[in-house]
Amino acid sequence: MIKEYTPLKSFPLKVGSSFSRPVQVLPEQVKLNDPATNVMTDLSRVSVVSTHARTSMDMANAKMIRYGIRMLLVLDDNEQLAGLLTATDVLGEKPMRFLQNMGGTHADIMVRDIMTTQRELEVMKIDDVQHAKVGQIVATLKKSNRQHALVVAEGADGRQTVCGLFSITQIARQLGAQVHSFELARTFAEIEAVIAHG
Repeated sequence: MIKEYTPLKSFPLKVGSSFSRPVQVLPEQVKLNDPATNVMTDLSRVSVVSTHARTSMDMANAKMIRYGIRMLLVLDDNEQLAGLLTATDVLGEKPMRFLQNMGGTHADIMVRDIMTTQRELEVMKIDDVQHAKVGQIVATLKKSNRQHALVVAEGADGRQTVCGLFSITQIARQLGAQVHSFELARTFAEIEAVIAHG
């Protein structure tokens, strides 16, 4: 059976070879009335960085620094979405509060102790996002007072799959705002300033 097929020619792999990675290039400049998908990280085109709920907070923070990102999806033991961990969770008051309540040292803090849990997360549906404008996403993030938002696709069985995410810092940069801090209120103020002058 296999004799009918001719093998392909093989070559040695060259030193310094890289490999294809999913890539999504978002437009550098957007306006509020542009399609919301122009500011959404599409998880079918970009690999999302994740961590596990039982990982130490310090290891998760080191991972964010290594990848130059400010958010990780948190997975449980079954590789299901357990929550989100942001740089604000790590650098804000949550670790101190945890230590005051539970004792221990900084090294004892796990991702699950400070993450935003799945029960606390609100998501947008991809069908709505595909018909939305950038301004609506900014308004949604401002209303929920969050830095990030998840986008889900829902199957016929009602199961949700996270297929995209928004970051207010990313959107602010695309709108032309100079993002100087990761403080939410300042980021929204910087967006408002750009819009006022636009």
